[in-house]
Amino acid sequence: MHNDCIFCKIVSGSISSEKVYEDDDVFAFRDINPVAPTHILVIPKEHFSTLNDIPENKLNIISKIYSAIQKIAKKEGIAESGYRTIVNTNSMSGQVVFHLHFHVLGGRQLRGLG
Repeated sequence: MHNDCIFCKIVSGSISSEKVYEDDDVFAFRDINPVAPTHILVIPKEHFSTLNDIPENKLNIISKIYSAIQKIAKKEGIAESGYRTIVNTNSMSGQVVFHLHFHVLGGRQLRGLG
């Protein structure tokens, strides 16, 4: 845990969140500033600042995160209608919190990115 990381504090329970999923390696909670009716952040419990910072021997966390995303999408009722996953990596992409996180967006028609 990084003491100055808000997401590490959420995982540890020292900051409250609206948890929607948790297993041994992954934690998911509702975004406090949602941009869609369903906006969930899915994070590894272990701190990695960005996607680039995951060591090769720990890359299996990505499959664990995507497995969690599938379960969350079904539970939230967006698996069939559709949802978007977004990972921002570093400042130029829009990453603000430097703890790897996947945005899961759904619940309405989402505009294109182009």
